[in-house]
Amino acid sequence: MSEAAMSDANALPIVTERAAKRVAAILKKETEGAMLRVAVNGGGCSGFQYAFDIERARTPEDLVIERDGAVVLIDPVSLDFLKGARIDFVDDLIGQSFKIDNPNATASCGCGTSFSV
Repeated sequence: MSEAAMSDANALPIVTERAAKRVAAILKKETEGAMLRVAVNGGGCSGFQYAFDIERARTPEDLVIERDGAVVLIDPVSLDFLKGARIDFVDDLIGQSFKIDNPNATASCGCGTSFSV
């Protein structure tokens, strides 16, 4: 792994402008105070899978990323898996989805929702 990739893997995750705009649009339809939680859970075809849920409460341990009207929460356990990750939103021929570019993942499934480390 290159020095740049290693430093990326130690950085906090980022939310791209596209993802922030999409999260803000989703949260606008929810009750006030809604936030998007991004988590890593065991399971999926590669060992771990990403989960996206609407939350109304945060814990003191959560990493809070605020950008362009979006509020994204990441719990400490998930943060270990998401260091240096880039949370994006893509709109392509196969549909719209959040996509996580994760420098910690050594393999991922074809759909990009599960990964291994």
